[in-house]
Amino acid sequence: MPILSINNLVYEAQCNRIIDNISFDVYEGEFLSIVGPSGSGKSTILKILSTLISKTSGNISYNKKALEEYNPSDLRKEISYCLQSPVLFGKTVMDNLSFPYEIRNEKFDTEKAVKFLENVGLSEDYLYKSINTLSGGEKQRVAVIRNILFQPKVLLLDEITSGLDTGNRDIIWNWLKEIKNNTNMTIIMISHNEKELELADRIIKIKDGKIVD
Repeated sequence: MPILSINNLVYEAQCNRIIDNISFDVYEGEFLSIVGPSGSGKSTILKILSTLISKTSGNISYNKKALEEYNPSDLRKEISYCLQSPVLFGKTVMDNLSFPYEIRNEKFDTEKAVKFLENVGLSEDYLYKSINTLSGGEKQRVAVIRNILFQPKVLLLDEITSGLDTGNRDIIWNWLKEIKNNTNMTIIMISHNEKELELADRIIKIKDGKIVD
């Protein structure tokens, strides 16, 4: 059975149909890539799945239950969305990495956070660094760590390496590949990078809000 089932999904904004009657399933542990030209509706699909925006019509189920039946806060702990441009808050890296613990009323696991930092080439000292001193690649690595310190069931990646250099891109993807190979996490990725597309189990192509392949 699919972990996510999207049926006849439609999204309209300002009288424009952005998503036009799309249907597809996503299976547990699958690495699915969604590709297509800019403006084809790829990011809109991820935003709907993460409940950042609401669909116009159609049905979406997660674990056989309609998306609307979940508490949004609980759902976002299981379906985690990584933005193309990382958004960090507070003053330090620790402020960001402690947040997933705070919303679960759990004690911050410093050892785990340091291990995750080291996995992406960042030292323990980064915990105490100001977010304003980080490069774009460092911010993106911190943002991804924040999203998976508590492993989600589904990870949504919206062109997270598009603005990074080759070195930072390879660090993130090698780490995500290792996580994927050692967990049953489902990943839905938007990317234009051919090397990254090679990681996918399946590719869906979208054009003008419709699936074309």
